Amino acid sequence: MGMTYRDAGVDIDAGEELVRRIKPLAAATTRPGVLGSLGGFAGLFALPKMHDPVLVSGTDGVGTKLKLAFSADRHDTVGIDLVAMCVNDVLTIGAEPLFFLDYFATGELDVGRAEAVVRGIAEGCKQAGCALLGGETAELPGFYGGGEYDLAGFVVGVVERDAILDGSNVREGDALIALPSSGLHSNGFSLARRALEGQLKGEVLDALLTPTRIYAPAVRAALAAGGVTAMAHITGGGLTDNVPRVLGDSLDAHIDTTSWQLPTIFQRISDAGSVETSEMRRTFNLGVGYVFVVAAAHEGTVMKALQEAGESPWRVGEVRAGEGRVVYR
Repeated sequence: MGMTYRDAGVDIDAGEELVRRIKPLAAATTRPGVLGSLGGFAGLFALPKMHDPVLVSGTDGVGTKLKLAFSADRHDTVGIDLVAMCVNDVLTIGAEPLFFLDYFATGELDVGRAEAVVRGIAEGCKQAGCALLGGETAELPGFYGGGEYDLAGFVVGVVERDAILDGSNVREGDALIALPSSGLHSNGFSLARRALEGQLKGEVLDALLTPTRIYAPAVRAALAAGGVTAMAHITGGGLTDNVPRVLGDSLDAHIDTTSWQLPTIFQRISDAGSVETSEMRRTFNLGVGYVFVVAAAHEGTVMKALQEAGESPWRVGEVRAGEGRVVYR
């Protein structure tokens, strides 16, 4: 008998079994607009009826946080991270997330491990209110180390053209309202793993593997309240680099560092690695996961709407005339 694809390291039967297992996971994320079901060559989605719809897309991965999932053999949360990192970005434009696609690549397909990852992706899609429309599983023998895989995600959303938030309506005097992160989210793990080497177990490992928060419900509540002029997802670069992306060149974000308490995990990283404050601020979110820029007259209304949505918002600063940067005080 001649050589088979399985002899070369690719198990087609395992791939078919994975598809069988994840079909109900994807079906549980369906929403208006989904046409057909998982398993075809492409996913179909009908645009909602809108006056002047604009599609908004985003893509991201989970980064070296996956290394911790491998070492801990915990794979049920990184899928949530994958969805969150993509969805939170398109939310900043004012878009409604519609559907999500994933790419899962590994050297040798472990169906149970892959199913756990996709289960997390489906959970993330439920939290975001978008459909898991399809994806790709690639078995690449010899390309990844034993037990390792990589993830990429892709989201498409939609927004009315006249509702796009691009920072052009931000004005001096606007309030900055923050929402808490759940930890590191999916940024800064190369530094965190190096600083905490020898401590990656127990409560430290639990804190690091806590999945990224998905801010879709909060964003819907804030936009419905009115007065939001821009939004920033605090990812790699922290407040220092992400808030200025929606300010322009003539405005500064003045951040009150006394308005929130630094979560323990960040203090631990700083102490263990002797990481300077400026480096911490440019690498991690430091407990601030999302920022709304809100017209001063609407600050109270947006704050109330976020609280009623179950959030714990706080005023983290304000917009002042400047040079397009963050000023910490």
